[in-house]
Amino acid sequence: MERKALVLCSVVGLLGLLSVATGFGAEATRIKGSEVQFTSATQCTYPQSPALGLGLTAAVALTIAQVIINVATGCVCCKRSQHSSNSNWTTAFVCFVISWFTFVIAFLLLLTGAALNNQHGEETMYFGNYYCYVVKPGVFAGGAVLAFASVALGILCYLTLNSAKDSNDPWPNPPLSSQSGIAMGQPQFAPQTQDPVFVHEDTYIRRQFT
Repeated sequence: MERKALVLCSVVGLLGLLSVATGFGAEATRIKGSEVQFTSATQCTYPQSPALGLGLTAAVALTIAQVIINVATGCVCCKRSQHSSNSNWTTAFVCFVISWFTFVIAFLLLLTGAALNNQHGEETMYFGNYYCYVVKPGVFAGGAVLAFASVALGILCYLTLNSAKDSNDPWPNPPLSSQSGIAMGQPQFAPQTQDPVFVHEDTYIRRQFT
């Protein structure tokens, strides 16, 4: 793996882990129904909770990771002609689509959970009765799991396209020779030789005296 790809995947992976950790942290610190108190018949009192900041941090970290990996990957559809004979492009395209799908759902879950967890003094009326709304269990956890899937698939898409690019390079750069000069080639055609000619002895002696 190239150094550039290693650094990029490390940065995106750390942002993904940060999003997952803060997402589960928001799930653990969210406001429960037992913690909400009724100050009046129509008024609810919510305790302070770090789930708002943790949820926002998870959403922001996931967004930054998604932007970085997609900018590095580039236009996947534009690279189809370069990898038309390689199944790696199909794998990368599937990872790209699922990565964006999971990103949108994870972002909405984390952002919505953080916003709903920050209600103070608000109540909801259903069928003539007042209820204090709290974030349901699993909202932040679901966002964290989908955030992990989105980042992992984004990295896989990037690495797949990079490996396909390297494998499709038909003319790799050959190592340069340390010696310079003119290469000596062998002759393409062997020199022609004539068969010996035999003459009569009298003819040879006659030529010696003429």
